[in-house]
Amino acid sequence: MARMIQACSAFIRKNPNGWSVWGRRAIFRLIRVVAIAYVATGLILILFQSCLLYWPISKVEITPADLRLPFESVHFTSVDGVKLHGWFIAAEKPIATLLFCHGNGGNISHRMPSIWLMNSMGISTMIFDYRGYGLSEGKPSEQGTYLDAEAAWKHLTEERGIAQSQIVIFGRSLGGAIAAKLASDHHPASLIIDSSFTSVPDRAAELFWMFPVRPFARFDYNTAQQLGLIDCPVLIVHSPTDKLMPLKHGTSLFTAAREPKQFLERQGEHNDGLCTSNSTTLEVFRRFISATAASD
Repeated sequence: MARMIQACSAFIRKNPNGWSVWGRRAIFRLIRVVAIAYVATGLILILFQSCLLYWPISKVEITPADLRLPFESVHFTSVDGVKLHGWFIAAEKPIATLLFCHGNGGNISHRMPSIWLMNSMGISTMIFDYRGYGLSEGKPSEQGTYLDAEAAWKHLTEERGIAQSQIVIFGRSLGGAIAAKLASDHHPASLIIDSSFTSVPDRAAELFWMFPVRPFARFDYNTAQQLGLIDCPVLIVHSPTDKLMPLKHGTSLFTAAREPKQFLERQGEHNDGLCTSNSTTLEVFRRFISATAASD
């Protein structure tokens, strides 16, 4: 933007005879309008970052019972006093328990296809809504989502008595950053990150390349940094046809992760998860969980 204004001004100065008074006024008005629009858009991006990042929906539209899956509706409280809600869907003969950190939109009811898929693979699932999502109280924030995941972890380990070595932390999209933070604070059986980003500033800089977004970013969610602190087995899942989250984020996360690690290329778009993947991909996913989770 600044370069465009400078170029126009320099052109007019070098060609004073080629422009009438009206023409010079018109071009400067145009520059003014563009500059105001640029600054206004930038201010909107700065002031409404939370609205751009979090897209919660309160209404729970479907439950596991609608798919004939037995489940428990669970209520627990974060360390800062926010009341949270989730579901525990037990598999008949579970090979592990999956702690599911979902993405930035909707609520747990919009992850029903994934819940059904996990159950069909013999994986028990604990999925919860962050504050401000679904039936959970409060308003979403970066620190708040970390506290919510911590509360869900404590529900599994303390209230249900499930061993850490039996819990696989799973995070999709925004949930990948939350899952990575949780895994860095504990010792789960393994960590799975599906279709996530290296950090919010990294992705924002790609989407809004015309603005200096990094200095003004209020959210970090640095998935790559957290992966460097994790010592459990890591599986990075990403689709090469993901238009919302480019594949390079997945490969960068794989590079940032410590050994032992594995990369799984899945099929489908960003929000498809593993539900559109072929049987070979699903078997690799299941084997990873089975190999890393301790047997009862």
